[in-house]
Amino acid sequence: MRDDESFERALRRFNKFCEKSGILSDYKKHQHYEKPSESRKRKLAAARRKARKMRYLESRK
Repeated sequence: MRDDESFERALRRFNKFCEKSGILSDYKKHQHYEKPSESRKRKLAAARRKARKMRYLESRK
């Protein structure tokens, strides 16, 4: 914490730092074991969402 910084502001700065560095997302990802089939399914679903979003953005042009 800085000298003239409130606790809320320091906490907000810490949370922003953790979010930017990816600590929390990495923690959530390793919180429990994920079977290889589950990770493939999750990655395919993310790729489908991304492709759908890109198609939508292209159609809006």
